[in-house]
Amino acid sequence: MRKQLSDYEFWFVTGSQLLYGPDTLEQVEENSRNIVDAINSSRHIPCRLVQKPVMKTADEVTKLVRDANNSERCAGIITFMHTFSPSKMWINGVSLLQKPFCHLHTQFVRKIPNLGIDMDFMNLNQSAHGDREHGFLGARLRLPRKVIAGFWEDETVQCRLGDWMRSAYAVSVSKDLRVMRFGDNMREVAVTEGDKVEAQKVFGWQVNTWPVGLLAESIDSVTSADAEALLKEYTEEYRIGTRDIDAVQYQAKVELAIERLLIAEGCDAYTNTFEDLYGMLQLPGLASQRLMQKGYGFGGEGDWKTAAMTRIVKAMTEGKSGGTSFMEDYTYDLTAGDELSLGAHMLEVCPSIASNKAKIEVHALSIGGKSPPARLVFEGRPGPAILVSVIDMGGRFRMIVHDINCVEPICEMPNLPVARVMWRPEPNLLTGSECWILAGGAHHATLTYDACAEQMRDFARILGIEFIHITKNTDIEKLEEQLMMSDLLFKLKS
Repeated sequence: MRKQLSDYEFWFVTGSQLLYGPDTLEQVEENSRNIVDAINSSRHIPCRLVQKPVMKTADEVTKLVRDANNSERCAGIITFMHTFSPSKMWINGVSLLQKPFCHLHTQFVRKIPNLGIDMDFMNLNQSAHGDREHGFLGARLRLPRKVIAGFWEDETVQCRLGDWMRSAYAVSVSKDLRVMRFGDNMREVAVTEGDKVEAQKVFGWQVNTWPVGLLAESIDSVTSADAEALLKEYTEEYRIGTRDIDAVQYQAKVELAIERLLIAEGCDAYTNTFEDLYGMLQLPGLASQRLMQKGYGFGGEGDWKTAAMTRIVKAMTEGKSGGTSFMEDYTYDLTAGDELSLGAHMLEVCPSIASNKAKIEVHALSIGGKSPPARLVFEGRPGPAILVSVIDMGGRFRMIVHDINCVEPICEMPNLPVARVMWRPEPNLLTGSECWILAGGAHHATLTYDACAEQMRDFARILGIEFIHITKNTDIEKLEEQLMMSDLLFKLKS
């Protein structure tokens, strides 16, 4: 069964020590409970925060970390040093930690009380002191961790904490992700290739191939009644712009057939290619669009890395409404000073990013050698978004994130019967494209309106992969220096 955000929890771990005595420790426990209750009531927090006992000894820390590692529900731990917690007592425990780790640098009281501050107050409210001790240990042990500073009641802190939770949850999804491939990569294409063994080691992805003939058999086994029931759903959800209902009904059979195989094999992402359609009448178009809308990851031409990332980003953004899709840079408008990129694909763009009610159309496809496939045609919505690409650099993976601003299309394009979205990359198309190409970004990417670059950086940090972010402030020379230093760093590590 597919994992959901509600299946997970995060453990809130408060640090202290025995030095302060039972009265102070009881107050620390109560204050931590108040923090947890307030954070759990925030609309920005997607998973339940579970308060754990205050840590006072090395044995307690080690036991808690082992319990967290063994818990299927625990997606990560969040630490807070309410008082001074000597970091040597944390060494054995956090050295064993296998779950994502966030250090929340806050304190229980917002303001220093003029009359109330005395030595008892100082002993109880030592986060400025204790968190620096705790921070040193994280740096000394080179622990991958997120640090969030600010008052726990502030919305900004809760937003950042909620975003990190989503990234940590996405790591849990990644570790169990299975990708079903129908056929291989498009022949002679480089960037969609990669080391599947290393990908499983780093990301957890299990990437395997199933015969296209099996899919063809599964399509043939779908009953007309099942296909007609799904066809009725299509007519309710989309506009119908074709008289070729047989072509649409065939895509309904493909959707049902693929989903049944995915469920049977426990897969949440898949790929196919127009070069291998043995036994099929059409390239999956509408079917793939619909499956993405349901939360599955998809990659065209056998691109299993983008299929996996699309599934992961969809999981990370569960409950949000902006949309996420497999995407490809197709062509440019190079009007001087107002350059734009047009993203699309032959057929497979997720309707979750549509700005209008999608229309089902049937048109011939000049590649693949099969019957004209049905597909959803629509325009993508305007608004800020990011592109995410993961590439295999040989011995390591690199994630590239590009900030973009999607815009209303500058022309109607009535003879282009595909779903598409137009955007202006940061800092502009020319500089942004140069940076993307210098970094090795693929022609396929995951486009999302819901995830932000910080969440993707958190995801990359937890898994220990390289992260490149192209922003409005990106400078080509500095990016080249960053890429060179990354190469040197990873060579030293290897």
